Amino acid sequence: MKDGKSGDGTREDPMNVPLLEEYLSPATTQQLNHHDEIRDDFPSRVWVESKKLWSIAGPSIVIRLSSNSVLVVTQAFAGHLGELELAAVSISVTVVIGFTFGLLLGMASALETLCGQAYGAKRYHMLGIYLQRSWVVLTMCAISLLPIYIFTTPILKLLGQPDDLAELTGLVTIWMIPFPFALAIQLPSQRFLQCQRKTPIAAWVCLGALSFHIFFTWLVVDKLGFGVIGAACVSSVSWWIISLGSFCYIAGGGCPETWTGFSIKAFSGLWEFFKLSVASGVMICLENWYYRILVLMTGNMKNATVAVSALTICMSINGWELMIPIAFFAATGVRVANELGAGNGKAAKFASEVSVVTSLIIGIFFCTLIMIFHDKLAIIFTSSDAVLHAVDNLAFLLACTILLNSIQPVLSGVAVGSGWQAWVAFINIGCYYIIGLPEGVVLGWVFRLGIPGIWSGMIGGTAIQTLILIIIITRCDWDMQAQKASSRMNMLSSSCSIP
Repeated sequence: MKDGKSGDGTREDPMNVPLLEEYLSPATTQQLNHHDEIRDDFPSRVWVESKKLWSIAGPSIVIRLSSNSVLVVTQAFAGHLGELELAAVSISVTVVIGFTFGLLLGMASALETLCGQAYGAKRYHMLGIYLQRSWVVLTMCAISLLPIYIFTTPILKLLGQPDDLAELTGLVTIWMIPFPFALAIQLPSQRFLQCQRKTPIAAWVCLGALSFHIFFTWLVVDKLGFGVIGAACVSSVSWWIISLGSFCYIAGGGCPETWTGFSIKAFSGLWEFFKLSVASGVMICLENWYYRILVLMTGNMKNATVAVSALTICMSINGWELMIPIAFFAATGVRVANELGAGNGKAAKFASEVSVVTSLIIGIFFCTLIMIFHDKLAIIFTSSDAVLHAVDNLAFLLACTILLNSIQPVLSGVAVGSGWQAWVAFINIGCYYIIGLPEGVVLGWVFRLGIPGIWSGMIGGTAIQTLILIIIITRCDWDMQAQKASSRMNMLSSSCSIP
């Protein structure tokens, strides 16, 4: 079945056009349909599907790399102040901020379904209502997280972190309090724009904020001497620039069809919206928090400052590269959901295959770079010989993790597009928390392998999760999934009413 056509060759009803075409200009859509009509050989199909995939993933990669680089730059400047400063900023960014980011990111993901359906159904005014509801729900969540930021120092001491590290981390985290409130605005705004093929706007905003962040972090830390506190403050300001930039574009007339101003309807149905937001975030949170627990485990080892610094540098490099597979996670979810919603089970399968292979090729490239420059990976973060040597020793494990993470997020994207979030949540619990963490503890402490042992546990959990997802997807009946998606869409359409 070709895109935009039913099995008998006639055009489908406009209401059933896949959401992907909303990301493309009419000229681009017409061109893709023309290619599908006149060329049906395998290389051409791969080329057409790749263009569809990259039209979504491309701007998403820029957004994620730019926004994540804000925190990486903060760590890099802190690393050249000293080992303690690097470890303190690393724990604040990797654990506290990472915990917050994982929760709010998962909850904001509810908009990918709601806004996507509303825009596809041409109920444009509902996108603004959904966006405002998400702002309210995520802001309430950010307020509930404040005790973690305020009491970071006693919490870390209770978890066994050294006193000097816990106290400096707590001080840094206090100055990062504006961060979750910026996320509560920015994450929903990004998904709101994504559903309207306006992600290039968000990408330019993120690039501008990153440029600001690099310059002012250098000014505040190196020239004015405000140290890690200055770095934390600039980081918070940079994220607010991203948030306010997106908001100003939305409210300033950039989305005239979907943004009609603030509405009291945003405060109706909040409980139902909250439940949907929490449900959509479980899968992401379980995986995201797993990495934060590993950093805390490392803080209980001997020579914790060097150990935490080395592991968090590797996690930062991994997180930096992970923005590319995560972009493919989002693009794959959209492509699979679009094809299943249009009743194209085989097209959904083909889209998932192209996405997995593309992401894997990119992962092999970065894995190779890690192995080539294994002894120079931490230079931008620190000048400490001890930390440089520790990171060098972890280079092989980092390369293995990057290779696995080039596949696993894309497979999760297939699961999201197919509506398997609940199943994947249970898989994540089993692989990460029942297998991965205990394995890391045993290898790290019982067998005295230290950081490599802890990290090996993480790799083991990820590998098992990836294998399970591969088995599920390869055994999937895609035609049946298309039928389920059609039934789900009909049910939602019949029960949907405008508030």
